[in-house]
Amino acid sequence: MRVRHAVVAGGGIGGLTAAVALSRRRGWRVTVCERAPVLTGVGAGIILAPNALRALDSIGLGPEVWAGAALAGQVGVRTPDGGWLSRTGAASSQHGLPARAVHRAFLADTLAAALPPGTLRLGVSVTGVDDSGDAVVVRTSAGDLRADAVVAADGLRSTLRGQLFPRHPGLRHAGEAGWRAVLPGDGPPARTATETWGRAERFGIVPLVDGRIYVYATAATGPGPRPGTKQADHLAELTRRFGGWHDPIPALLDRLGRRSPGPVDVLHHDFHELASPLPRFHSGRVALLGDAAHAMTPNLGQGGCQAIEDAVVVAHLLATDADADVPAALAAYTEARHRRTTRISRHSRRLGALALLSHPLAVSVRNLAVRATPGGVTSRALDSVLGWQPPPGPASVTPPSTGIKEQ
Repeated sequence: MRVRHAVVAGGGIGGLTAAVALSRRRGWRVTVCERAPVLTGVGAGIILAPNALRALDSIGLGPEVWAGAALAGQVGVRTPDGGWLSRTGAASSQHGLPARAVHRAFLADTLAAALPPGTLRLGVSVTGVDDSGDAVVVRTSAGDLRADAVVAADGLRSTLRGQLFPRHPGLRHAGEAGWRAVLPGDGPPARTATETWGRAERFGIVPLVDGRIYVYATAATGPGPRPGTKQADHLAELTRRFGGWHDPIPALLDRLGRRSPGPVDVLHHDFHELASPLPRFHSGRVALLGDAAHAMTPNLGQGGCQAIEDAVVVAHLLATDADADVPAALAAYTEARHRRTTRISRHSRRLGALALLSHPLAVSVRNLAVRATPGGVTSRALDSVLGWQPPPGPASVTPPSTGIKEQ
């Protein structure tokens, strides 16, 4: 069997998942080019919903990411005074798997550890592709690579998306900015995942499987860089906005600024999305996935989960037949993923619009409407998202390697 070569541009969650999935199929070898000199697991927490867990399990990574406690108890939305707007059980029973929240660094390390030696090239950026010859020529900072297929997982500001679709309007600011941090598990434990909605402001609390606590906050804001902003400024802003909200938010904010064992890093960023969908997720022998293909707002917590789905599907279609035509396989990938991710992106945008309401009357009407909606209705609305099933794996999947343990 001829061994073909795939180059993955980007070593984030989606790119690493695609590399693992494809490297475990006979007939393919993979090179991952990641511009960062080290895998840092940029970000904070990520909730692996049942659809993402099933995708990872389909490529042999279930046991590595199922360790630790699942999200349990009541999950829902509250008001700043602590009242509940909606409350449901953890996303689990009706979808077969309980959601798990992990640190992004743990997930990135687990995926990287599952790759064959020599697959991951750090400090190497992909600057362009030439798909005009008998092989795709991938331009990188370390020289050209020849490939049979390219997976562009180069993120929100994808270089390859801009090359393949130069007329697309690109990213749009979503009207919000966010703060994220992970607290050590040395305080009162958070037992449930909650999100609190105020007037164009939100605060979320998510317990991670290793005992740490992932916290995030959002606020309506216009676009623009904030050069020179220090950690103390972020903490002051968070305290000003959320310090008077219900317990345990004030205590969590206090822990963010403690000097012992040290202040917690607070990440701050504007939200952007591809509000106008790309016409397709492929061009010739190049496929886009994750944020490069369908950057969405984080309101449904599905950005990373959809990247994982993309990765499993594109690997499945490329490896279904060792002699398959790559452009045809990637056209099938677009067909399989475009409608679903567009629908989820729009759903996330609509949910975010509710959370962005700021007029007191509009907020009151929103809260009444959310309280009046039965939890079962809310849960059923997510059935098509969380109930997704990965494509069946062929018999040619290589036995999985042992993943690293959580730090």
